[in-house]
Amino acid sequence: MNKVSVITVNYNQPKVTEELLHSISLLNRYPDIEIIVVDNGSKNDHVPKWTSRYHDVTFIRSDVNLGFAGGNNLGIEAASGDYLFLVNNDTEFTPGLVETLVSVLDNNPQVGMVSPKIRFFDQPDTLQYVGFTSMNFNTARNKTIGEFEVDQGQYDNLTGPTGFAHGAAMMIRSSAIKKAGVMFEHFFLYYEEMDWCERIKKAGFEIWVEPRALIYHKESVSVGRKSPLKEFFMNRNRILFIRRNAPLLSRLIFYCHFGLLVSPRNLLNYIKEGRTDLAKQLFRAIWWNITHKKDSNELGFPINKI
Repeated sequence: MNKVSVITVNYNQPKVTEELLHSISLLNRYPDIEIIVVDNGSKNDHVPKWTSRYHDVTFIRSDVNLGFAGGNNLGIEAASGDYLFLVNNDTEFTPGLVETLVSVLDNNPQVGMVSPKIRFFDQPDTLQYVGFTSMNFNTARNKTIGEFEVDQGQYDNLTGPTGFAHGAAMMIRSSAIKKAGVMFEHFFLYYEEMDWCERIKKAGFEIWVEPRALIYHKESVSVGRKSPLKEFFMNRNRILFIRRNAPLLSRLIFYCHFGLLVSPRNLLNYIKEGRTDLAKQLFRAIWWNITHKKDSNELGFPINKI
Protein backbone atom coordinates (compact mmCIF):
# COMPACT_ATOMS: atom_id res chain seq x y z
CA MET A 1 0.00 0.00 0.00
CA ASN A 2 1.31 3.43 -0.95
CA LYS A 3 1.66 5.96 1.84
CA VAL A 4 -0.17 9.30 1.50
CA SER A 5 1.06 12.58 2.96
CA VAL A 6 -1.71 15.15 3.39
CA ILE A 7 -0.22 18.65 3.37
CA THR A 8 -2.02 21.89 4.18
CA VAL A 9 -0.91 25.45 4.83
CA ASN A 10 -2.38 27.74 7.49
CA TYR A 11 -2.17 31.52 7.36
CA ASN A 12 -4.10 33.36 10.08
CA GLN A 13 -7.02 30.93 9.83
CA PRO A 14 -6.63 28.57 12.82
CA LYS A 15 -10.33 27.78 13.13
CA VAL A 16 -10.60 26.89 9.44
CA THR A 17 -7.54 24.65 9.71
CA GLU A 18 -8.98 22.92 12.77
CA GLU A 19 -12.21 22.27 10.85
CA LEU A 20 -10.17 20.58 8.11
CA LEU A 21 -8.31 18.42 10.64
CA HIS A 22 -11.64 17.45 12.19
CA SER A 23 -13.06 16.41 8.82
CA ILE A 24 -9.97 14.32 8.10
CA SER A 25 -10.15 12.54 11.46
CA LEU A 26 -13.89 11.97 11.09
CA LEU A 27 -14.14 10.94 7.43
CA ASN A 28 -10.79 9.54 6.31
CA ARG A 29 -10.37 5.77 6.47
CA TYR A 30 -7.17 5.35 4.48
CA PRO A 31 -4.83 3.38 6.77
CA ASP A 32 -1.38 4.63 5.74
CA ILE A 33 -1.51 8.40 6.01
CA GLU A 34 0.44 11.24 7.57
CA ILE A 35 -0.85 14.78 8.04
CA ILE A 36 1.42 17.81 7.82
CA VAL A 37 0.31 21.36 8.67
CA VAL A 38 2.55 24.29 7.78
CA ASP A 39 1.86 27.46 9.74
CA ASN A 40 2.95 30.03 7.18
CA GLY A 41 4.00 33.10 9.14
CA SER A 42 0.67 33.58 10.91
CA LYS A 43 0.50 36.52 13.30
CA ASN A 44 -0.13 34.17 16.22
CA ASP A 45 1.80 30.91 16.52
CA HIS A 46 -0.76 28.18 17.12
CA VAL A 47 1.70 25.31 16.68
CA PRO A 48 2.39 24.73 20.42
CA LYS A 49 -1.34 24.45 21.15
CA TRP A 50 -1.94 22.25 18.12
CA THR A 51 0.99 19.97 18.95
CA SER A 52 -0.51 19.19 22.35
CA ARG A 53 -3.97 18.68 20.86
CA TYR A 54 -3.26 16.76 17.64
CA HIS A 55 -0.74 14.05 18.48
CA ASP A 56 -0.82 12.36 15.07
CA VAL A 57 -0.19 15.53 13.06
CA THR A 58 3.19 17.01 12.13
CA PHE A 59 3.35 20.79 12.49
CA ILE A 60 5.91 23.05 10.84
CA ARG A 61 6.24 26.73 11.67
CA SER A 62 7.62 29.34 9.29
CA ASP A 63 8.24 32.73 10.84
CA VAL A 64 7.54 34.48 7.52
CA ASN A 65 4.77 34.07 4.97
CA LEU A 66 6.27 32.07 2.12
CA GLY A 67 3.14 32.15 -0.01
CA PHE A 68 1.09 29.22 -1.27
CA ALA A 69 3.99 27.61 -3.12
CA GLY A 70 6.64 28.20 -0.46
CA GLY A 71 4.42 26.97 2.35
CA ASN A 72 3.48 23.80 0.47
CA ASN A 73 7.10 23.22 -0.50
CA LEU A 74 8.01 23.19 3.21
CA GLY A 75 5.45 20.45 3.70
CA ILE A 76 6.68 18.55 0.64
CA GLU A 77 10.22 18.61 2.01
CA ALA A 78 9.03 17.03 5.25
CA ALA A 79 6.70 14.46 3.64
CA SER A 80 7.54 10.77 3.46
CA GLY A 81 4.57 9.59 1.40
CA ASP A 82 4.61 7.94 -2.01
CA TYR A 83 1.70 10.22 -2.89
CA LEU A 84 1.37 13.78 -1.60
CA PHE A 85 -2.13 15.24 -1.24
CA LEU A 86 -1.93 19.04 -1.15
CA VAL A 87 -5.17 20.56 0.10
CA ASN A 88 -6.16 24.09 1.02
CA ASN A 89 -6.85 24.54 4.71
CA ASP A 90 -10.30 25.84 3.71
CA THR A 91 -11.41 22.46 2.39
CA GLU A 92 -13.22 19.60 4.05
CA PHE A 93 -12.93 15.89 3.27
CA THR A 94 -15.66 13.46 2.26
CA PRO A 95 -15.74 9.67 2.70
CA GLY A 96 -13.57 7.76 0.22
CA LEU A 97 -11.77 10.88 -1.04
CA VAL A 98 -8.21 9.65 -0.45
CA GLU A 99 -8.86 6.05 -1.49
CA THR A 100 -10.43 7.07 -4.79
CA LEU A 101 -7.54 9.37 -5.74
CA VAL A 102 -4.98 6.76 -4.67
CA SER A 103 -6.68 4.24 -6.94
CA VAL A 104 -6.14 6.56 -9.94
CA LEU A 105 -2.41 6.81 -9.27
CA ASP A 106 -2.08 3.10 -8.43
CA ASN A 107 -3.73 2.00 -11.67
CA ASN A 108 -2.38 4.65 -14.06
CA PRO A 109 1.41 5.04 -13.79
CA GLN A 110 1.41 7.76 -16.46
CA VAL A 111 -0.62 10.06 -14.20
CA GLY A 112 1.56 12.45 -12.21
CA MET A 113 -1.20 14.46 -10.54
CA VAL A 114 -4.94 14.12 -9.98
CA SER A 115 -7.59 16.41 -8.50
CA PRO A 116 -11.03 15.46 -7.19
CA LYS A 117 -14.35 17.06 -7.97
CA ILE A 118 -14.78 20.24 -5.92
CA ARG A 119 -18.03 21.69 -4.67
CA PHE A 120 -18.60 25.00 -2.87
CA PHE A 121 -18.91 24.44 0.87
CA ASP A 122 -21.62 27.06 1.36
CA GLN A 123 -23.54 25.76 -1.67
CA PRO A 124 -22.94 22.04 -1.24
CA ASP A 125 -24.80 20.94 -4.37
CA THR A 126 -22.94 23.43 -6.61
CA LEU A 127 -19.78 22.56 -8.52
CA GLN A 128 -16.61 24.60 -8.45
CA TYR A 129 -14.38 22.27 -10.49
CA VAL A 130 -14.44 19.04 -12.45
CA GLY A 131 -11.43 19.84 -14.59
CA PHE A 132 -9.95 22.63 -16.68
CA THR A 133 -9.80 23.11 -20.41
CA SER A 134 -6.34 23.56 -21.91
CA MET A 135 -4.76 27.00 -21.75
CA ASN A 136 -5.05 29.35 -24.70
CA PHE A 137 -1.54 30.78 -24.57
CA ASN A 138 -2.54 33.65 -26.86
CA THR A 139 -4.92 35.07 -24.25
CA ALA A 140 -3.91 33.22 -21.04
CA ARG A 141 -7.48 32.05 -20.75
CA ASN A 142 -9.05 28.70 -20.08
CA LYS A 143 -12.31 27.51 -18.57
CA THR A 144 -13.26 25.68 -15.42
CA ILE A 145 -15.45 22.72 -16.34
CA GLY A 146 -18.74 22.54 -14.44
CA GLU A 147 -18.24 25.73 -12.43
CA PHE A 148 -21.48 27.01 -10.79
CA GLU A 149 -23.55 24.12 -12.15
CA VAL A 150 -25.72 22.04 -9.85
CA ASP A 151 -24.04 18.66 -9.47
CA GLN A 152 -26.37 15.97 -10.76
CA GLY A 153 -23.61 13.51 -11.58
CA GLN A 154 -23.34 14.84 -15.13
CA TYR A 155 -19.52 14.77 -14.99
CA ASP A 156 -18.95 11.63 -12.94
CA ASN A 157 -17.77 9.69 -16.01
CA LEU A 158 -15.16 12.34 -16.84
CA THR A 159 -12.27 10.51 -15.15
CA GLY A 160 -9.16 11.13 -17.23
CA PRO A 161 -6.81 13.83 -18.52
CA THR A 162 -7.61 17.48 -17.86
CA GLY A 163 -5.89 20.77 -18.60
CA PHE A 164 -4.81 21.47 -15.02
CA ALA A 165 -5.22 20.22 -11.49
CA HIS A 166 -6.91 22.53 -8.99
CA GLY A 167 -4.68 24.09 -6.35
CA ALA A 168 -7.29 23.55 -3.63
CA ALA A 169 -6.84 19.77 -3.83
CA MET A 170 -4.23 17.88 -5.85
CA MET A 171 -2.60 14.53 -5.23
CA ILE A 172 0.81 14.07 -6.83
CA ARG A 173 3.15 11.10 -6.89
CA SER A 174 6.54 11.79 -5.31
CA SER A 175 8.37 10.44 -8.37
CA ALA A 176 6.77 13.21 -10.46
CA ILE A 177 8.07 15.81 -8.02
CA LYS A 178 11.56 14.32 -8.28
CA LYS A 179 11.46 14.77 -12.06
CA ALA A 180 9.64 18.11 -12.32
CA GLY A 181 10.77 19.77 -9.10
CA VAL A 182 8.65 21.53 -6.49
CA MET A 183 6.43 24.54 -7.12
CA PHE A 184 8.09 27.73 -8.33
CA GLU A 185 7.90 29.87 -5.19
CA HIS A 186 8.22 33.27 -6.82
CA PHE A 187 4.61 33.21 -7.99
CA PHE A 188 3.80 33.43 -4.26
CA LEU A 189 0.04 33.44 -4.85
CA TYR A 190 -2.00 32.30 -7.91
CA TYR A 191 -0.90 30.46 -11.07
CA GLU A 192 1.80 28.49 -9.27
CA GLU A 193 -0.11 25.22 -9.59
CA MET A 194 -0.69 25.84 -13.31
CA ASP A 195 3.00 26.47 -13.82
CA TRP A 196 3.68 23.27 -11.86
CA CYS A 197 1.25 21.29 -14.01
CA GLU A 198 3.04 22.49 -17.15
CA ARG A 199 6.38 21.30 -15.78
CA ILE A 200 4.91 17.97 -14.71
CA LYS A 201 3.52 17.45 -18.22
CA LYS A 202 6.90 18.36 -19.71
CA ALA A 203 8.43 15.71 -17.43
CA GLY A 204 6.28 13.09 -19.18
CA PHE A 205 3.26 12.77 -16.88
CA GLU A 206 -0.46 13.39 -17.37
CA ILE A 207 -2.76 15.56 -15.23
CA TRP A 208 -6.10 13.93 -14.41
CA VAL A 209 -9.39 14.73 -12.73
CA GLU A 210 -11.37 12.11 -10.78
CA PRO A 211 -14.98 13.31 -10.32
CA ARG A 212 -15.89 10.25 -8.25
CA ALA A 213 -13.80 11.77 -5.46
CA LEU A 214 -15.28 14.84 -3.79
CA ILE A 215 -13.97 17.65 -1.59
CA TYR A 216 -15.71 20.80 -0.36
CA HIS A 217 -14.02 24.22 -0.67
CA LYS A 218 -14.66 27.39 1.32
CA GLU A 219 -13.64 29.72 -1.49
CA SER A 220 -11.81 32.99 -0.74
CA VAL A 221 -11.44 32.54 3.00
CA SER A 222 -7.90 33.94 3.06
CA VAL A 223 -8.00 36.61 0.32
CA GLY A 224 -10.76 39.08 -0.52
CA ARG A 225 -12.45 38.83 -3.90
CA LYS A 226 -11.41 42.38 -4.84
CA SER A 227 -8.33 43.04 -2.72
CA PRO A 228 -5.22 44.91 -3.94
CA LEU A 229 -3.19 41.82 -3.02
CA LYS A 230 -5.28 39.59 -5.27
CA GLU A 231 -5.36 42.10 -8.12
CA PHE A 232 -1.59 42.50 -8.12
CA PHE A 233 -0.71 38.81 -8.05
CA MET A 234 -3.44 37.73 -10.46
CA ASN A 235 -2.17 40.18 -13.09
CA ARG A 236 1.52 39.81 -12.37
CA ASN A 237 1.37 36.03 -12.37
CA ARG A 238 -0.88 35.75 -15.42
CA ILE A 239 1.83 37.56 -17.38
CA LEU A 240 4.60 35.60 -15.65
CA PHE A 241 2.91 32.27 -16.44
CA ILE A 242 2.87 33.12 -20.14
CA ARG A 243 6.49 34.29 -20.05
CA ARG A 244 7.55 30.97 -18.51
CA ASN A 245 5.39 28.55 -20.50
CA ALA A 246 4.13 29.92 -23.83
CA PRO A 247 5.98 29.63 -27.17
CA LEU A 248 7.40 32.84 -28.62
CA LEU A 249 4.59 33.63 -31.07
CA SER A 250 1.93 33.10 -28.42
CA ARG A 251 3.83 35.32 -26.02
CA LEU A 252 3.87 38.16 -28.56
CA ILE A 253 0.15 37.75 -29.28
CA PHE A 254 -0.59 37.71 -25.54
CA TYR A 255 1.36 40.91 -24.89
CA CYS A 256 -0.71 42.70 -27.53
CA HIS A 257 -3.93 41.20 -26.19
CA PHE A 258 -3.15 42.15 -22.59
CA GLY A 259 -1.86 45.63 -23.39
CA LEU A 260 -4.49 46.69 -25.93
CA LEU A 261 -7.61 44.91 -24.69
CA VAL A 262 -7.37 43.54 -21.15
CA SER A 263 -5.65 46.47 -19.44
CA PRO A 264 -7.91 49.24 -20.87
CA ARG A 265 -11.00 47.20 -20.06
CA ASN A 266 -9.85 46.59 -16.49
CA LEU A 267 -8.98 50.25 -15.99
CA LEU A 268 -12.45 51.30 -17.12
CA ASN A 269 -13.99 48.86 -14.66
CA TYR A 270 -11.80 50.16 -11.82
CA ILE A 271 -12.87 53.73 -12.59
CA LYS A 272 -16.55 52.77 -12.64
CA GLU A 273 -16.15 51.02 -9.29
CA GLY A 274 -14.13 53.87 -7.78
CA ARG A 275 -11.21 51.52 -7.15
CA THR A 276 -8.13 53.52 -8.13
CA ASP A 277 -6.18 51.33 -5.69
CA LEU A 278 -6.72 48.39 -8.03
CA ALA A 279 -5.57 50.40 -11.04
CA LYS A 280 -2.30 51.03 -9.24
CA GLN A 281 -1.79 47.30 -8.73
CA LEU A 282 -2.40 46.58 -12.42
CA PHE A 283 0.35 49.02 -13.42
CA ARG A 284 2.66 47.57 -10.77
CA ALA A 285 2.03 44.05 -12.09
CA ILE A 286 2.89 45.07 -15.65
CA TRP A 287 5.97 47.04 -14.58
CA TRP A 288 7.23 44.12 -12.50
CA ASN A 289 7.23 41.88 -15.57
CA ILE A 290 8.96 44.53 -17.66
CA THR A 291 11.75 45.01 -15.13
CA HIS A 292 12.25 41.46 -13.81
CA LYS A 293 13.44 38.18 -15.28
CA LYS A 294 10.94 35.34 -15.38
CA ASP A 295 12.79 33.51 -12.61
CA SER A 296 13.18 36.57 -10.38
CA ASN A 297 12.69 35.94 -6.68
CA GLU A 298 11.41 39.46 -5.92
CA LEU A 299 7.74 39.46 -5.02
CA GLY A 300 6.92 43.04 -5.95
CA PHE A 301 4.46 43.40 -3.07
CA PRO A 302 5.52 44.47 0.46
CA ILE A 303 5.69 41.35 2.60
CA ASN A 304 4.23 43.21 5.61
CA LYS A 305 1.04 43.82 3.60
CA ILE A 306 0.49 40.15 2.83
